[in-house]
Amino acid sequence: MKYSITYDLIKDYNNVEDYNFPKYTSQLINWANQNAQGTRPKQVGQLSELFPDFILTEQDITIENWRKWYVDKYPGAINNAAKRIYAQLQNLQEAIQLIDLDMVERWVDDLVINKTFNGMYVQKAILAFLADKTNQDYRLATPEEEAAGIDGYVGETAYSIKPDTYKTMAGLPEVINVKMIYYTKKKTGLTIEVED
Repeated sequence: MKYSITYDLIKDYNNVEDYNFPKYTSQLINWANQNAQGTRPKQVGQLSELFPDFILTEQDITIENWRKWYVDKYPGAINNAAKRIYAQLQNLQEAIQLIDLDMVERWVDDLVINKTFNGMYVQKAILAFLADKTNQDYRLATPEEEAAGIDGYVGETAYSIKPDTYKTMAGLPEVINVKMIYYTKKKTGLTIEVED
């Protein structure tokens, strides 16, 4: 048999007090915490290791005893984390005052137009980068060259540019008889692998 237990039931079984936060406030606090890093292990300890230690050392496993055990080990950690997060919330409050409809429209335009273009159309940037690195000119492929699987040239060398996931696609009918450039999108940019 399979069962599902909701988080609400877990709270009930564990007799944990349920905090009710006004609408949107919990999301904002969580967002501020991500920036402030108030609940990182450096600030509040590695909870995934601390809680098992608590269970091994305590005989009466209750929420009250967990609180006491934790506060004894990390006095002031909750307050310090709260102060870090609150300071970030103050920054967000100041920033929110600067936001108007025009700024939101520019933000949406930047996301939909600029970031999509830069994120999706990486071929030109990769060719330009490789041309700079090799002191050569580059050009994008003509429609006829594109039909042959060529994305562009650096100097006289034709390249096809594909995401790194292309290598793992089994049974691709496409045969590309030019040098390949594979790219991987990272948080900070692209990693490219150029065929010799």
